[in-house]
Amino acid sequence: METAATSSLGLIERIRQGDRDAFTPLFEKYRPRIAVLVHYKMSQQMRAQVEADDLLQETFLRAYRKFDQFSYRGPGSFMRWLARIAEHVIIDTARYQNRDRRRAEEQVPLRSESNPGGVEPVDSKTPSRLLARNERLQQLFRILDDLPEQYREAILLAKIQGLTTQEIAEKLGKSRPAAALLLHRALKHFRQMQQAKDSP
Repeated sequence: METAATSSLGLIERIRQGDRDAFTPLFEKYRPRIAVLVHYKMSQQMRAQVEADDLLQETFLRAYRKFDQFSYRGPGSFMRWLARIAEHVIIDTARYQNRDRRRAEEQVPLRSESNPGGVEPVDSKTPSRLLARNERLQQLFRILDDLPEQYREAILLAKIQGLTTQEIAEKLGKSRPAAALLLHRALKHFRQMQQAKDSP
């Protein structure tokens, strides 16, 4: 069980009270889900030109800067807020790609070995290092990639973005019972594929 100080709400309250150190554990809790979301929101063309890690880091930088705009509305509200920020980051990046070049003042390069004068990242562990070490996340990508598109979309909406069945139905243009049935079948298929990959 999470203690009150390390639950999502507890961390949010610590930040509201001025404890900026609580950002890192809060973002770490949501990093895997946002990584999956960013991966599947990117177009094939964008994946070829932009590192998903960069979009993930930009999402957390924007959340850090705009935290005062976040309003807690119950479990799942912080994930939905992060997901909206991630979607805006992806849209903005797509717009930049369509320009001849970015204006220098629009760029916010992060500090790295090749750019020691850049902005300090939210934490010292870069997303690429974390993702490279997280074999379970890589396995998740492989299973999701192999799912039929409609199944994958239903799982992303329910398990990554945390939407309710009614919200999923509205997103997919289906009735609530149809969306519930689709999600049930998608999760059943997902579990079967997971068991197949786990078996020797």
